[in-house]
Amino acid sequence: MFEFVRNLAHEHEQVVPISVFVAILCLCLVIGHLLEENRWVNESITAILIGGIAGTVILFLNKGKSSHILRFSEELFFIYLLPPIIFNAGFQVKKKQFFQNFITIMLFGVIGVFISTSIITAGSWWLFPKVGFFGLTAREYLAVGTIFSSTDTVCTLQVLHQDENPLLYSLVFGEGVVNDATSVVLFNAIQKIDVSRINSRTSLQLIGDFIYLFSTSTALGVTFGLVTAYSLKTLYFGRHSTVRELAIMVLMAYLSYMLAELLDLSGILTVFFCGILMSHYAWYNVTESSRITTRHIFAMMSFVAETFIFLYVGMDALDMEKWKMTRLSVGTLMASFGTLVFLILVGRAAFVFPLSAFSNYLNKHPDRSKPLTFRHQVVIWWAGLMRGAVSIALAFKQFTFSGVTWDPVNAAMITNTIIVVLFTTLEIILLQVFGFLTKPLILCLLPQHVTDTSDEAQGSKSPKEDMTLPLLSFEASASTNILRAKDSLSMLIERPVYTVHFYWRKFDDRYMRPIFGGPISSPPEC
Repeated sequence: MFEFVRNLAHEHEQVVPISVFVAILCLCLVIGHLLEENRWVNESITAILIGGIAGTVILFLNKGKSSHILRFSEELFFIYLLPPIIFNAGFQVKKKQFFQNFITIMLFGVIGVFISTSIITAGSWWLFPKVGFFGLTAREYLAVGTIFSSTDTVCTLQVLHQDENPLLYSLVFGEGVVNDATSVVLFNAIQKIDVSRINSRTSLQLIGDFIYLFSTSTALGVTFGLVTAYSLKTLYFGRHSTVRELAIMVLMAYLSYMLAELLDLSGILTVFFCGILMSHYAWYNVTESSRITTRHIFAMMSFVAETFIFLYVGMDALDMEKWKMTRLSVGTLMASFGTLVFLILVGRAAFVFPLSAFSNYLNKHPDRSKPLTFRHQVVIWWAGLMRGAVSIALAFKQFTFSGVTWDPVNAAMITNTIIVVLFTTLEIILLQVFGFLTKPLILCLLPQHVTDTSDEAQGSKSPKEDMTLPLLSFEASASTNILRAKDSLSMLIERPVYTVHFYWRKFDDRYMRPIFGGPISSPPEC
């Protein structure tokens, strides 16, 4: 039987590995369906476990040489697997919750990444030599900081429920996507700086490059989303074929990602905001049947890509080549791994609690039903400790060439990354951490009867909203516009988050939706 399999694999070198991997993917779907009601296991954990079992079988068949069916490639991840995941995240997000908490999300997802990266970089630079791990350059230490600052949104979102914890879901989800985008942008910016002369000017250059990449990537995504919405509204593809409507949305989203990568921008940010704009405008310009189909197809593409990634991570954990290549003692390897986990814990705590307090200050007003309590902050800190696919991809991009490395230090960092990802997602032998304890922790800190079920009502209606402050009008007198501007400035100072959201909604209803599509928001009740 084994001889037959070897001969078949030799005759069809490409077809057989892909066929086996697809078969294992199908097995993941079946087992995931059977375990759907189990609160302790989610899809990512199922995929990693099955990947580990499949890797063990393959390792046995190859007589200990390799546990791989396919070799990992960061190009495969960034070009084919990541775009549908991020686009679906933007397309499916509940925009009201996301934008009501936009400032908090940006604080966690941008400022938080810089704080976490600084702590992990400085800590590893100081502690790695003390535990006997040498050989990393300055640029690689900076890269380590960004690699382990990227959270795993996939695993996190499977332990939070949007209906039970809308505020927490919105914050963790939004932070996760912005965090991944920020980590990738910061990682790419680090590759361009001259690390031999790290000073205040270099830091300013890094921040400048980041701001440029972040803003231009966002603008490109918004542009593609608006162009797609306008095209669907004016050309009305649905009168001939609903397939064309779906095709133009998928292709324009993918084109936005590829163009961003071609221009050395952040494809993650571009396709995320493209997804938000498409769901906000373009989705309303297609036929009713296409609306249902688009959501299901985008969700399916994202789900398959996520399962593919975690399945590979499970297999890669048994890659004997990298384990042998590290040439580090078990003690040194475990010490470096423990150092990284400790720095991840400290780095996340260093920004979650202070920035939560700052967010509460910005949103301090009687109209807001609930601030971020200490229990909320603990759940946000805990749920964001998991590391996943983006960390794996960035580590392969930094420390391998097309998934292969012959450098012991690089192999050790790949091994450390895989261990951290597995440790923070699975129950490994004796330790039950992060991934398995997040659901019980949420149930303990935020029981069902005290969850934020009132959050939907939290910004839906506000006493101040009865005093509708219109946009400045060319028809009104100068004195009237000055008074309106003063009132608007007063609102902005008192309630910056609410005021920005309030005026954006008015601008959107008056100017954007008539051009790009979508229903007009109902006017506030008087």
